[in-house]
Amino acid sequence: MTLVQLKYVVAVDNLRHFAEAADHCHVTQPTLSMQLYKLEQELGMKLFDRSKQPVIPTESGKEVIAQARKILAEADALQHIVDQRHGMHTGELKVGIIPTLAPYLLPLFVQSFTQKYPKVKLTVHEMTTEAIITRLREGRLDVAILVTPLNEKGISEQVLFYEKLIAYVSKKNTLYKKHYLLSKDIDPRKLWLLEEGHCFRSQIMNLCELQKAGREGNFFEYEAGSIETLRRMVELNDGITILPELATMDLRSSHSVTSRHFHSAST
Repeated sequence: MTLVQLKYVVAVDNLRHFAEAADHCHVTQPTLSMQLYKLEQELGMKLFDRSKQPVIPTESGKEVIAQARKILAEADALQHIVDQRHGMHTGELKVGIIPTLAPYLLPLFVQSFTQKYPKVKLTVHEMTTEAIITRLREGRLDVAILVTPLNEKGISEQVLFYEKLIAYVSKKNTLYKKHYLLSKDIDPRKLWLLEEGHCFRSQIMNLCELQKAGREGNFFEYEAGSIETLRRMVELNDGITILPELATMDLRSSHSVTSRHFHSAST
């Protein structure tokens, strides 16, 4: 058993296609297939069901693949220690980030990171929280930037920053006349939300207690896929949405007048 064979195993599991896995590993498909066959012979078990398209791991293969990911991660960590001892920063850093943070946070650090660590390949994947958690568990991501707390066993969390929530109000909405808002001021029928799957959506629903509120009398319901779409829809309609603070930092003065901060109920 070799680390190269384990890398081939993980590549096939990630891509579920032998030719694509071989291309990813920069080898020919016969070379990859031969190494996997040798490993299966050594282990005395089939790792993949080749009769399926795309190929899928066998039940025994799933356990081997999970352990292979751990072994490769430890091997990378060992190489990282050696590189640091020699004053080197090399390798690849695979980062996951949620869509509600990506367009606002990435521009703040990507350029400086690549300049400071030119020999580190920075790979960023934009995806939902659920997908990020899965990839973290599989070892396909090294770190991720998302909304905490996750409270997921086996995943370590570190708070990077706290972010205020800002109300973005249409000039046609009655709340436009108020300088500060309470969450109870928001009419759920006028609230524009991100589509299902965004953790930011869940935060807003909790803030506005939408689980308890009805949507009666609302003959048009729309769930946006991005914060930019939400902003535009609010501007054109009598509505309101809630934005993370980072998403308001680039607002032009003409748009910033539609932003409103929240007051706590005790204020």
